[in-house]
Amino acid sequence: MSVLNSRPALRWLVPLAAAVTVVGGGAAVGTFAANADPALPPRSAAQLLVDLQTARLDGLSGTVVQRADLGLPPLAGLVGGDDLTGVLTGTHTLRVWYSGPDKQRVAMLDTLGERDVIRSGRDVWTWDSRANTAVHRTLPESADRAPDASLPATPKEAADRALAAVDPSTAVTIGRSATVAGRDAYELVLSPRDEASLVHQVRIAIDAKEHVPLRFEVFADGTDQPAFELAFTQVDYRRPDADQFAFNPPPGVKITEAPAGPPADAERRAAPRRPDGTDVRTVGTGWTTVVVARTDAAGLGDPKRTAADPPRPGAAAGPAIDLLNGLPKVSGDWGSGRLLTGKLFSVLLTDDGRLLAGAVTPERLYQAARG
Repeated sequence: MSVLNSRPALRWLVPLAAAVTVVGGGAAVGTFAANADPALPPRSAAQLLVDLQTARLDGLSGTVVQRADLGLPPLAGLVGGDDLTGVLTGTHTLRVWYSGPDKQRVAMLDTLGERDVIRSGRDVWTWDSRANTAVHRTLPESADRAPDASLPATPKEAADRALAAVDPSTAVTIGRSATVAGRDAYELVLSPRDEASLVHQVRIAIDAKEHVPLRFEVFADGTDQPAFELAFTQVDYRRPDADQFAFNPPPGVKITEAPAGPPADAERRAAPRRPDGTDVRTVGTGWTTVVVARTDAAGLGDPKRTAADPPRPGAAAGPAIDLLNGLPKVSGDWGSGRLLTGKLFSVLLTDDGRLLAGAVTPERLYQAARG
């Protein structure tokens, strides 16, 4: 369980649904500009964890920059199209506002417009300025926050997920002090002990006074530049005006009323078997967890098929076929398939219809595939 779960005031992040709709970016990853290390009173890793648990956050607004360089080939058509690919590569800018667990907003900015997710009480709005469309959803009364999605939008969300992995498999140490968004910060360093993990270190810069994560960096093995980075470039701890959480539909906007309750994606994730016929399970724990999915249709990629062939149920279609067929072939006592690797994760697509993925070496995937 996350070290932050006992402090609801810390779980302040806005819905992440818009995180998979951002388009743009393309700049290479580089570390955010840093000033000389500030002189801060000594603080142990255990004290910083307590700081995170006891922090109180009444309000916040700021600008967050996300940078990613995962060392991936072009992924359009394989992982949900250009929208998701845009999040996994390049540089993106977000504006965030927080005024309690039921008032949150994030705006994903690009050169052509923005995508917003706004929560005010039980009302959640998503808005796309380029398409001039909006979706309204009413959350159930029991909802204390908007549903999570797959990718973190701010250093706090990323830190919460990383701290959930703090157990005997993790070495927790103190890094160098830093200045982030004009604020002095301590640095907490999480290092996996299992050599099968592709993650070398996770570095979290924590505001020395407010105890809020200001920067989150993930370093892959053998690299001195972060493969994934989220950092505030500007932050204000005053409570934002209520107007920030009111959605005023612009002229001509097309509004869709979604069914009440959590998004369908969240319901499918909670089910042991998805409606599309996919069973999902996990192998291992902590940093070396492997996700295993089995579909009803074997052959996620078929070397005899091309993008011109009609798709069959459960199989890759269109450009994804060509991409899959271009991946390296691998085989062993677990079977055969194709391998996709990046700086922080590996994905194995087997010829018998399984998909295995994790922030682990290919050898760990092969081990899981034998089970």
